[in-house]
Amino acid sequence: QVQLVESGGGLVQPGGSLRLSCVASGRSFRSYAMGWFRQAPGKEREFVATISWQSDSTYYADSVKGRFTISRDNAKNTVYLQMSSLKPEDTAVYYCAMARGYYSGADTRQYDYWGQGTQVTVSS
Repeated sequence: QVQLVESGGGLVQPGGSLRLSCVASGRSFRSYAMGWFRQAPGKEREFVATISWQSDSTYYADSVKGRFTISRDNAKNTVYLQMSSLKPEDTAVYYCAMARGYYSGADTRQYDYWGQGTQVTVSS
């Protein structure tokens, strides 16, 4: 059984930084692309970033490009999302997801497994 467990969320002031982590178990983590998505209250889940199985390819939503960085450590079965210059509009529940193949994109249908989410609140 695949499990994805996110951590690292919290309350941060505008302009601040947070690093989210997602630990995977139950499947060969190193063989699959990983992604981060987020969902704000009353809104649809939206794509944030994805990273390929060997970290040779990354892709970001325009709204986070230049501020967020996705990375992974296959030895630790962990994917990270480093978030900087945070804005109030970044407030959401952040989910990590495991894709079906080596590379993936922005469509939620490309991901088979999801974590339970971690809350990120950006407010002064």
